Amino acid sequence: MIKTGAQHTETLRDGRQVYLDGNVVGDVTCHTAYRNVVASVARLYDFQCQPENIDLTTFETPEGTGRANRIWQLPSCFEELVQRRKGLEAWTGVHAGFLGRAPDHVASCISGMYMGRQIFEEYDPARASALSNYYHYARDNELYLTYVIINPQADRSKAAHEQEDEYLVAGVVDQDAEGITVRGAKMLATGGIMANEVFVTCIQPLQEKDRKYALSFAVPMNIKGLKILSRKSYEQQAPSLYDNPLSHQFDENDAVLYFDDVKVPWERVFINQDVEMCQRQFHATPAHVYQNYQAQIRLMVKMRFLLGIARKVADTNGVIIFPQVREALGNLAAEAAVVDSMVHAMEVKGHQRGDYFIPDPHTLYAAQVVTQQMYSRVLTAIRELAGGGMIMLPSSIDDFANPELRSMINKTQKSPASDSEGRVKFFKLAWDAVGSEFASRHQQYEMFYAGASFVTKNHSFRTFDWDRSTGMVDEILDSYSLEDELAKSPG
Repeated sequence: MIKTGAQHTETLRDGRQVYLDGNVVGDVTCHTAYRNVVASVARLYDFQCQPENIDLTTFETPEGTGRANRIWQLPSCFEELVQRRKGLEAWTGVHAGFLGRAPDHVASCISGMYMGRQIFEEYDPARASALSNYYHYARDNELYLTYVIINPQADRSKAAHEQEDEYLVAGVVDQDAEGITVRGAKMLATGGIMANEVFVTCIQPLQEKDRKYALSFAVPMNIKGLKILSRKSYEQQAPSLYDNPLSHQFDENDAVLYFDDVKVPWERVFINQDVEMCQRQFHATPAHVYQNYQAQIRLMVKMRFLLGIARKVADTNGVIIFPQVREALGNLAAEAAVVDSMVHAMEVKGHQRGDYFIPDPHTLYAAQVVTQQMYSRVLTAIRELAGGGMIMLPSSIDDFANPELRSMINKTQKSPASDSEGRVKFFKLAWDAVGSEFASRHQQYEMFYAGASFVTKNHSFRTFDWDRSTGMVDEILDSYSLEDELAKSPG
């Protein structure tokens, strides 16, 4: 059966240890800090169950075990890659791209690792078997996975093994016939509050002396010893859907995970203390490309939403007829088209890798470089279009309950395109998308979820076809010589 929203919500009542404001939260599905975003994730699962969406968002598994969400699909050709993208695109539309770590992201990572499982076979057949079994288990049980793949910042001038606390970074304390014991912290468990399990590894470069931290494994969010240290909840500070329509329902949360001597069984361990293999799991398999291809699909949908905000700002303010406004909107439309076009180009320029069809790596990394710089420009452009309109709004929905205030609101908040209620409603949404604390977190997220800009630019550098470009230069250079030109010279 395909998982429903109610079924997913029930899986989160598992005794996980979530800490907020100095206390253990208890049931995240009904706590004021998380209940609305849990409901938003439930709507994702209900969306896939609607009869008209089943073929769009799910597929028959090759083994005949039933239907699974397309987030786990392993495309064998260009057409299947496009088919999968359309499913992810529709799913993302449910949250307009504001759930950066919705279930499709880490599923794409694990699927990419599975597509490159021969790399794990070369490393250790037992670890390859663990990975293969886990892919099928997660797919068939429709697990919502998050991941923690970077280390606490601490002293960034020092390697993991040089930190003051030997187990600041999650590392192996002990191992025996049953598995490994892990102690220390990892971040940033975005979406961890609503996830079933967490994939734990390190994408950052490690030194040979960092071997104890070079791990790759997956465990349930409620495993004994795992402590989830939640950041402050924007949802909790946004009790009114009218006043904060995005932060009220799409604050996916981020958390530091602390592993207090967590025992990880061998069947969940994919890499054990191997620095080189930690990098190879991402870059020698399709994992890194596949997971970030999903992120660009999400951003493509989010850009459409932001363009809708921009256009409605101009319409609401009655300035769409101004040439400079049309110019600004035209530029934004071009920015959105760049993201859309690059997603499609990743597919068109994709290639066969064994049994699977993979998006083009360089187009993906080029898109990351471009969009990291683009997102802030888009927010700034919308702010410039809106002026003070997003700030000078009623303090809350309660102002409308006061007849005297409502009368003044009706006079001061009118728009050529909307009555006062509609104008306030729209600009509350616009502010939550580009200016609120929730929006600020999203700006930071879009700038850094793929790594610092020098990281994405390095990926672009290493995947570009430099030989083709320099070969063109060499061809021109080789077509003439100094001696030939001197011989032709009249002097």
